[in-house]
Amino acid sequence: MEKQSPIRAWQLPDGIDELLPEAAAQVEALRRTLLDCASRWGYRLVTPPMVEFTDSLLVGVGEDLDLLTFKVPDQVTGRMLGFRADMTPQVARMDAHSLHGDQVNRLCYAGSTLHTRSESLAASRSPLQLGAELYGARGLSADIEVVALMLSMLDVAGVKISQTLTLDLGHGDIFKHVLAASGAVEAGIESEVFDALQRKSRPDLERLLAPLPEASRAGLLSLMDMHGDLTVLDRAEAELGSAVPEIRDSLRELRELSSALQARYPDVSLYIDLAELRGYRYHTGVVFAAYTQGLGEALARGGRYDNVGEVYGRSRPATGFATDLKLLAAQLQQENTPQDAIAAPDKEDPALQEAVKKLRSQGETVIVVFDGETDTRCSRELINIDGQWQATTRQVSLVGEGK
Repeated sequence: MEKQSPIRAWQLPDGIDELLPEAAAQVEALRRTLLDCASRWGYRLVTPPMVEFTDSLLVGVGEDLDLLTFKVPDQVTGRMLGFRADMTPQVARMDAHSLHGDQVNRLCYAGSTLHTRSESLAASRSPLQLGAELYGARGLSADIEVVALMLSMLDVAGVKISQTLTLDLGHGDIFKHVLAASGAVEAGIESEVFDALQRKSRPDLERLLAPLPEASRAGLLSLMDMHGDLTVLDRAEAELGSAVPEIRDSLRELRELSSALQARYPDVSLYIDLAELRGYRYHTGVVFAAYTQGLGEALARGGRYDNVGEVYGRSRPATGFATDLKLLAAQLQQENTPQDAIAAPDKEDPALQEAVKKLRSQGETVIVVFDGETDTRCSRELINIDGQWQATTRQVSLVGEGK
């Protein structure tokens, strides 16, 4: 058998990463912090499975998520399995099918996901997704709570939301109504129009819409420029409200949400983007994303997706958000301070072993340092003082040094 080269033996697939101890500790601490924050808001933790039958995993999710999902045949049943690319549909299934009753459900989750391809040049194909979902509550109060929880999570994570954060707001129904009024669906160019708007490519959009009547083109062309401060909402009302009256309710919802968020978070910058189309096929209301300076990817994003549970037998109002823990952790500046651990000598001493056991039970980190081993994480050490093992400030970093 041909011997494998060392490079091929350790090489990871493109977009698949690993976390070394310091990074893994940071991500795990962040996970605990954010889930604890969600718990204090009344959100209960759920753990969806890593794989499901594609019959349930991908039902009603749209083509985009289908293409992101790794699929393999189940060796037991012969049915197709899918590795989750997004945990949101799984949690929606749990709310609709596994949790009974019509009460409001507040759920949170965290876990690994897997993508067939990166969604952007710098994106991971194995995001560590953490999110929160609110089911069974319709209206402005629910939207405000979810956005406020997202901002609270970013705040406790260490993001300076009053200095560097921009909250991007849009609405999933506005594009749908303008698109329907344009005749682009009947012309069979819906996907192409979506792509051009998503890329903000006016030449491509003008070329696609050229066969349509001028009045039909105007709405979609105007929509491309509908981004900026809160005055965008007034412009949209003036330019599109008469031709597409269905958008007026959506604009009203955005005004009310913006007003409430400004009152709660006066230092957070609000940005309106009515052509933000990520997830437009399932978003049915307000959509939002949090951006920070110098990063093209959103730190967290979400929105309303009412009726997603309909495919599981229960149509429920729903809104929520998610973040990639690895992406978020990479943006946080952490001081590289030594861990306040305690070094214990490698000795077979019952009194020493009992002291180590007691300290660990009290939450202390105790590392048995072998002779000749250097471990800079320890700022204290166990030494025997008058027959008692006690933790004191460490004098040397190398056991056996100076002997």
